[in-house]
This record gives sequence, structure tokens and C-alpha cells, in this order.
Amino acid sequence: MVKQKLRSWEIAGLIALCAFFLSGLLARPAQQELADGLVRLHVIANSDSEADQAAKLQMRDRVLALLSPLLAECRSQDDAVNIILEHRADLEALGDVTVALGTEYYPTRDYGGFSLPAGEYVSLRIILGAGQGRNWWCVVFPPLCTEALAEPAEDVFASLDRDARGLVTQNGAGYILRFRVMEWWNALAEKLG
Repeated sequence: MVKQKLRSWEIAGLIALCAFFLSGLLARPAQQELADGLVRLHVIANSDSEADQAAKLQMRDRVLALLSPLLAECRSQDDAVNIILEHRADLEALGDVTVALGTEYYPTRDYGGFSLPAGEYVSLRIILGAGQGRNWWCVVFPPLCTEALAEPAEDVFASLDRDARGLVTQNGAGYILRFRVMEWWNALAEKLG
């Protein structure tokens, strides 16, 4: 049997690959803490037609107009979930929609002033009609759906620990890459488990 020696570039590649996956694994607890403090909003259009896409955005605006003042004083995800459940009938009355509140997987998303890593989040799903069209999502608690926040993202996420807050508020290619590693790690863990 012939023993082959690993070349230095192969060793460096293996070390880099291990470091790459380890960084995703180490970021998971901070992502979970972050997910435990948010409620995301997912509005799904009936279809991709121009009219249905416009209806999706109108529904988004109605949902935000209803929920934003109600959630403004919430201090935790549990408070927000309870308010949403109390007003479920009001949400359903907004139109031909299905309202669902549960856990949903979201990919990495950059919102301009902050980024959120991939993972499972509590999600308010508003599904218009058949729900076969492109979607729109944001964070309804804390209230981050508006274009111009009254507070910087750092202030909105002040209740999170430093690591979780850093995941959200520090943008840049390094954080987006770290979030992508988390996505790949989650996909690998799902396939293996």
C-alpha cells in the first residue's frame, strides 16, 4: 500500500474548510437568541401578475398599519405573539387572506441598515388567495418594516446580548459570508439529521 503525503495547499484547504464550517457552527447560538427576540412578517401574493403583486403590497401596508401601533409597546417576542393572536380576526378581516403564525425558515437577508442571518424565526404569514406569487418579508417585531426607522437598528435591538446584536447591526461582506456559512451549515445538518 502506497502512503500519500498531503501537499501543503491541500492541508491549507482542509484547515480553511474546517474554519469555514466552525464559524457557522459558532454563530448558531447567537442566531437562535436573535430569532427568539423577533417576529417576522411574510406576505405572499396570490400570483405573480402585476395586479396580484400590487395587492400584496397594499395588504402589507394594511397589516403594518394595523399591527405597528399595537406592537409598539411590546417588550418581548411573547408579548408580540399574544397581541397578534388577539388581533387575528382583525388581520383576517383585511381581505381574502389566510393568517398563520408559526415557525418558518428564512434565508440570509440584508435590509440595508441591518442584516439577519438564515434560520428559523417566528413568522406571521399573510397569504393572499392561492399564495402562488412572489413574497415580501420584514421584521414586524421589533418594528423594522418601515423604510425610515425612528431609532437606529442598534437601539431597536438593545435588549439582545452583544453577539446577537452584532449579528444584526454589523453589515458588510464578512457578515453576509458568515450568514451564508450558517445557511450551508443548516442545510448540511438537515441532510445528515
